[in-house]
Amino acid sequence: MTEKTYSPQEEPSFSAREEMEIDLLLEGVYRLSGYDFRSYMRSSIGRRIQNRLRLEQIPTISGLLEKAIHEPEMLTKLLNDFSINVTEMFRNPSFFKAFREKAVPHLKNFPVIRIWHAGCSTGEEVFSMAILLEEEGLSDRTQIFATDMNERVLNLAKQGKFALNKMQNYTKNYMLSGGSRSFSEFYSADEQYAYIHPELMKNISFAQHNLVTDQSFNEFHVIVCRNVLIYFTGALQNQVHQLFYDSLSDGGFLGLGDKESLKFTEVAYQYQEFDTAEKIYRKLKKA
Repeated sequence: MTEKTYSPQEEPSFSAREEMEIDLLLEGVYRLSGYDFRSYMRSSIGRRIQNRLRLEQIPTISGLLEKAIHEPEMLTKLLNDFSINVTEMFRNPSFFKAFREKAVPHLKNFPVIRIWHAGCSTGEEVFSMAILLEEEGLSDRTQIFATDMNERVLNLAKQGKFALNKMQNYTKNYMLSGGSRSFSEFYSADEQYAYIHPELMKNISFAQHNLVTDQSFNEFHVIVCRNVLIYFTGALQNQVHQLFYDSLSDGGFLGLGDKESLKFTEVAYQYQEFDTAEKIYRKLKKA
């Protein structure tokens, strides 16, 4: 029997046998690593599985599972494949502009501010927030907790360095977000990399945290989790939103991605749509 092949752009479809193989692969990954992708959107996971099959020239998903069981390197590759790491500094500048203009005035009333960036990837949006808070005079009383399930990207984030050729686009995003300084004030550079100034990193704590399996670890005034939940099934989104709700202080802010929403979630009625266009919500205070 000839095995199916897929181009990188093609949306994969799976036979009943292949769906069973994917179930077994994700169960195997969970048992081997503790990372649970069983409730991720099947279309997204499927594309990543097919891409790995193509790169490794493995004809079946069962063959991929066998290699993941017996070869730690293959398991690591799958964990990196399944972890979504698309980001940039001041991504969607209008979100940061709305946060700066509408949420920050409320945060200025707090003596201490705790912010959680969930699914922080390589840290670009975390450092964007640190820069924004520095400009607004809030950095000295803010602690940012940046978490991701992927240890590899966390280690990159901790370095606070980015390819220099990205900074032109990041500068444009910064200005569109309402930035008022020269963006180059916030980093130093050599011929290859830009390095975030250490002063901006001193109040940032990076740590591993899995939104699927881990619990709340603090109470926060702001939670930012943008363009992560779109890869989760509805049931898993509800689970994670309950985690966020339990982790937010009364009146705290939740920032989601531009393709995400609280609509149809079980906690939607417990939030005010603070900025509908930019997907910023505010937890209602208990009566």
